[in-house]
Amino acid sequence: MPVKIRLQRHGKKGKPFYWIVAADARSKRDGKFLEKLGTYNPNVNPANVDLDVDGAVKWLQNGAQPTDTAKAILSYKGALLKNHLAGGVKKGALTEEQAEEKFQAWLSEKEGTVNSKIDELAKAEAAAKAKALEAEKEVNAKRIAANAPVVEEAATEEVVEAATEEVTTEETSNEEE
Repeated sequence: MPVKIRLQRHGKKGKPFYWIVAADARSKRDGKFLEKLGTYNPNVNPANVDLDVDGAVKWLQNGAQPTDTAKAILSYKGALLKNHLAGGVKKGALTEEQAEEKFQAWLSEKEGTVNSKIDELAKAEAAAKAKALEAEKEVNAKRIAANAPVVEEAATEEVVEAATEEVTTEETSNEEE
């Protein structure tokens, strides 16, 4: 039975969510599968991938063929590298410890690049918010400036009325004395 490692679509319309599965090549896209290896959520940036690397390597060693997208995901998470290193151990080119050390070094480097991308996205989002805030402040300042003459005229009229009332009250109080 030919086995494929492929994506099985879940989620709703316009918001895909995928399971990474090992399935018979003849089964339907969303049909019966042999083993669920992980999940893939492309709706967030960077995409969220949760993968059982050891399970994927086991299926790769047993002859499962990944689809193009699944191959990219397996490469992203290091399953293909771990399979390659396991082949080197089997041939005697590496020891198990050396292979594990290389894989852990690759994982730490990959984690660093992913974290730097997350930091860049957070900085870009903060910069966009700051820019939007400045633009909003500018619009508010223009709006206040446009309404200020009307407010000043109304304020000066109120001051004049208040002054005339004071004068009239002073005059009436002087007349009474």
